[in-house]
Amino acid sequence: MSTEVSPNAKGQSVQTDGTRPAAPEKMSRESVTIISTLLVATFVVILNETIMNVALQRLMVDLRVDAPTVQWLSTGFMLTMAVVIPTTGFILQSLSTRAVFLLAMGLFAGGTALAAAAPGFEVLLLARIVQAGGTAIMLPLLMTTILTLVPLARRGAVMGNVSIAISVAPAMGPTVSGLILEHFTWRFMFVFVLPVALVALAIGAKYLTNVGETEKTKLDFLSVLLTVPAFGGLVYGLSQIGGGHGGQTGPGAPAIAALVIGVASLAVFVLRQVRLQKAEAPLLDLRAFNFRMFTVSVLLMVVAMMALFGGVILLPLYLQEIRGLGSLETGLALLPGGLAMGLLGPVIGRLFDKVGPLPLTVTGSILMVLSLWQFSMLDAGTSVAWIVTLHVGLSFGLALLFTPAFTTGLNPLPPHLYSHGSAIMSTTQQVAGAAGTALLVSIFAVVSAASGLVAGMSAAFLTATVIAFAAVVLSAMMRKTEGAGPGHAAH
Repeated sequence: MSTEVSPNAKGQSVQTDGTRPAAPEKMSRESVTIISTLLVATFVVILNETIMNVALQRLMVDLRVDAPTVQWLSTGFMLTMAVVIPTTGFILQSLSTRAVFLLAMGLFAGGTALAAAAPGFEVLLLARIVQAGGTAIMLPLLMTTILTLVPLARRGAVMGNVSIAISVAPAMGPTVSGLILEHFTWRFMFVFVLPVALVALAIGAKYLTNVGETEKTKLDFLSVLLTVPAFGGLVYGLSQIGGGHGGQTGPGAPAIAALVIGVASLAVFVLRQVRLQKAEAPLLDLRAFNFRMFTVSVLLMVVAMMALFGGVILLPLYLQEIRGLGSLETGLALLPGGLAMGLLGPVIGRLFDKVGPLPLTVTGSILMVLSLWQFSMLDAGTSVAWIVTLHVGLSFGLALLFTPAFTTGLNPLPPHLYSHGSAIMSTTQQVAGAAGTALLVSIFAVVSAASGLVAGMSAAFLTATVIAFAAVVLSAMMRKTEGAGPGHAAH
């Protein structure tokens, strides 16, 4: 790749040939505006992702559909995300920052408006798919922009702010939707989100400047087609295995078929990308895995996301099925943990810049194992206060993992791999979340059918504890990474 010099938000020259740019220690006002706008937009789209979960029961009644049908509002959203995210590396390199933002927020705002006005289930499902298309692009766009604009010494602190979007937003989703559903119809879940989306779109349209330069890259249509059965098949198969289907405890034939097709298609997709890398035209550049810390960080994120999503699904089940709490009470019980995770993010980011990843990730992974182990000992009489305390502990552990994993993984990549590294991390998060949910909910369903709900919950959390041990091993392998330099391969 030839050396290019691209202007950053302040008009300063930034080399994009893989050598470390001489970035100033202080960020310009324009850079702060760009990142703040993207952070707010990302927060809104991720909040929207989880806002629907509490509303499914109400929607079944209002739209007169059954449980497997209404579940498609979540499944269809996840599938669209899984298929679109792998293409974001190409999108971010081919279009300007401004064009990508307007595309993402335009899709999201359009989908939200359509959902608010949806006359029936089919239109609401289409609206959710349009929303998901915009959501899928936002997080990789935010990560790539941070890598391009933020000096290396401040990346941890700024990445810590990203955790506000990716942790507080999902935690607030059930509480916000619980409050809305108590006083309004389900349409108001979208009516309340729409103005914020439109304001973010307007601010971005006015103030957002282009970051870096676009490249003329050729779109490989076969790779795009392969993302559908590869990532879509995996996420669908995993979500169906964990989704419980009319009293069945084992996985159904469609779920197994989707998984087999998904794995086979993923293998073909990977081989295709390796071949296209020789011609410098992959849809998703897998050479990011040549950097050891990127690979370790991605694996650590996978384990952490499995634990996080498992907890997000299992704890509400426990609180509602075993303890008899309502949806709003459940949302409020889980809110302190989500707030703790997000609000600690910036503090942990600044700590990361000073001490590096190792002490943070080792502490976080041990805290995660201990919290999940304590969750496996819950019974029908455990106090809700203790459950909230444990959830805050788990959230604190995950906060100590997320910011260091993001930053350590993406730091050593050369600039032309920023967008691909961000896309790979976001894709693996989606698949890991689906896998964690599928595995833990399946174990919960199977053991509950035989031995009761408390035993099922205990078995599922014990499995999560065993998985979390892998995070302790991976955390011990984390090392501080420098910015990409000439010939700077694995660290």
